[in-house]
Amino acid sequence: MTSDINKRRLLFWLLPVLPIYLALAPASHAALPLYANGQALPSLAPMLERSMPAVVNISTSTNIQVNDNPLLQDPFFRHFYNLPNQPRMQQKNSLGSGVIIDSGQGLVLTNNHVIDKADKITVTLNDGRQLNAELVGTDPEADVAIIRVPADHLTELPIADSSQLKVGDFVVAIGNPFGLGQTVTSGIISALGRSGLGIEGYEDFIQTDASINPGNSGGALVNLRGEFVGMNTAILAPTGGNVGIGFAIPSNMVLSIKESLVKHGEVRRGLLGITSQ
Repeated sequence: MTSDINKRRLLFWLLPVLPIYLALAPASHAALPLYANGQALPSLAPMLERSMPAVVNISTSTNIQVNDNPLLQDPFFRHFYNLPNQPRMQQKNSLGSGVIIDSGQGLVLTNNHVIDKADKITVTLNDGRQLNAELVGTDPEADVAIIRVPADHLTELPIADSSQLKVGDFVVAIGNPFGLGQTVTSGIISALGRSGLGIEGYEDFIQTDASINPGNSGGALVNLRGEFVGMNTAILAPTGGNVGIGFAIPSNMVLSIKESLVKHGEVRRGLLGITSQ
């Protein structure tokens, strides 16, 4: 009996103190700790803070003439029904990604298929600025294009030598999949020198299992130092979604094309042939 009375008295004194103790107790988090055994855990965050401002979102609009019913093209029919004699236009919009490779000149690298035949190209920077871009040059055979934006305080990506890449190297893809905004995925280099895929006229792709989806085209593939190693370009997608087989144009190939596009607006390739008389 005495023991029960003592327990009740103890509980009576502890109840007011318990909420204060719980409030002062350190909160437990589900996230991993920043340090383990005195060592900082590896993270891509510092590298991405430097790299992501150099990757931009690109949106385009293209005016396309709509084909009318052949009957509507008959001048007599149009006159009889008093139809306006002007073509009907429809606007097509598309989304993609780009990489700032020369901050001084405002040069942005992207895929040709992202901006092909576009009447208006809009670039959205990482800081939210929206800029109208002008086309500098394109190479449809390699699917490379250069556009220019009139802006200051741009961040460009350092460029790595893609000939030094090895299968198994870790890489990170940065882009604008499905128009969601900047998204980061990681993986490894699965193969080098992929060709014969029928995707482009000139193929020498880096293959990666970093997730690449529609809208990633023109975005950056970087190494763990945040250096540009390739431009994300295509995926092999039998079901329409990512299956872990993506392709990027190597940085060395991109740089050689970029020089020609900036200088001439196109790539001038020599032809070798034989003629008979």
